[in-house]
Amino acid sequence: MKELVQFLAKSLVTNPDAVEVKETQGDTASVLELKVAKEDLGRIIGKQGRTARSIRTILNAAASRANRKVVLEIVEEK
Repeated sequence: MKELVQFLAKSLVTNPDAVEVKETQGDTASVLELKVAKEDLGRIIGKQGRTARSIRTILNAAASRANRKVVLEIVEEK
């Protein structure tokens, strides 16, 4: 799942070297934290969150095939 999010994010941003995905295993689900460069944050979220919602949909489809639950969090650096 981590590789899938990394691939999608690197395909969307202008600075693919800044893409960072961290996976944390929880009790009921895996949590993926996505960090991108500050100038690429808008590209990942998209208008009205459409791109982020699409990434989550693809991720949930892949996770359901593996009988897993995955949560994607987009982390904004201060």
